[in-house]
Amino acid sequence: MYEIAGIGMDLCEIERARKILENRHFLERVLTPAERAYLLEKGASAAQSLAAIWAGKEAAVKALGCGIAFPLTEIEILHQASGQPMYHLSGQAKSLCGEGRMHLSLTHEGNMAGAFCVWEKPSMPADPMERVSEDRHLLPQ
Repeated sequence: MYEIAGIGMDLCEIERARKILENRHFLERVLTPAERAYLLEKGASAAQSLAAIWAGKEAAVKALGCGIAFPLTEIEILHQASGQPMYHLSGQAKSLCGEGRMHLSLTHEGNMAGAFCVWEKPSMPADPMERVSEDRHLLPQ
């Protein structure tokens, strides 16, 4: 079983992201090679995608409750074939998340992009016997 350990939300102006697209040094410092390649594929909608990715990274930091305490490249936002975004964590970000899992939702409308992150951690009952009784349904009868 899992329990919610943190939530985070962030907004980013798409126009601001459009200006950042011109700053290659900044992009290399905060985006992974896969994220930069994804933006190249997006063409005219790259600014929308960058704003959403930035908001997703900020939302993850807020959910973890740590501030930007590590390189933002340690929070990578990838997309499944269906387009659904997902986090891939490394380094300190992965250590902070521990055995938990993070869920991500991205959106954009007008000149704003937004992200919502939920961080779940495994829940452990205080009493080990409670755990045995909770898992009893998993044992063959």
